[in-house]
Amino acid sequence: MATKKRIETLADIKHLIDSFYDKVRRDNLLGPVFNEKIGNQWASHLEKMYRFWQTVLLEEHTYNGTPFMAHGSLPIHQIHFDTWLDLFENTVDSLFTGEKAREAKWRARKMAEMFQLKLQYHRSDQTKPL
Repeated sequence: MATKKRIETLADIKHLIDSFYDKVRRDNLLGPVFNEKIGNQWASHLEKMYRFWQTVLLEEHTYNGTPFMAHGSLPIHQIHFDTWLDLFENTVDSLFTGEKAREAKWRARKMAEMFQLKLQYHRSDQTKPL
């Protein structure tokens, strides 16, 4: 078994994201949602995710965007977020150790919480913009 390493480089981010989304694509609950939304644009989606996590974890500002907007119309609920977080945290734990690994999991949890709150807010009154 390979020794876990720290998240330090863009190559590490790419390894994390590729491993994670490979699991997402094969997941019975998340796979259909992601595959329907992304279609044949997985390469560009992954590139966007590399830049997002590179910005968040390595503080190399390569991402510009509003992540919630792309997810706001998806048919997702608590179970989707729970599954997403479980897959993400398990992927991080299986590959990496250290402060950036802990930060990645913390940020993923906070992002999931924020997305859920925004979805709940939007769904409670369709006149409110995303």
